[in-house]
Amino acid sequence: MALSTLTWASMVISLLLLPGVAAAVLVRSLRTEERKLALLRKQDNVDSYSPRALSDLREWIRANPDDPYAPIARQRHNECVRTLREIDESYYDWSDEQIARLELVDE
Repeated sequence: MALSTLTWASMVISLLLLPGVAAAVLVRSLRTEERKLALLRKQDNVDSYSPRALSDLREWIRANPDDPYAPIARQRHNECVRTLREIDESYYDWSDEQIARLELVDE
């Protein structure tokens, strides 16, 4: 069975674009990790969760208090809250108001 011209053209275009897209994603990823490393060196600590992720973790903890992983989740949640209160600059987009509203969960 012969492949159509459109199929061949799509394959060639994909092969030409894939390395460029992969390189762009790699550069972006390295830059964000570089920023995280700079914050870690400067502050000796960095926030581990984004606002959305910490909110999701808190919701999971409330919904699953008896889960075997709940103590670990509570510990990680509280570590992030304490870190956010201690550091000068967060890695994720946290506002001062968001940080002020955070509460520790009972361990």
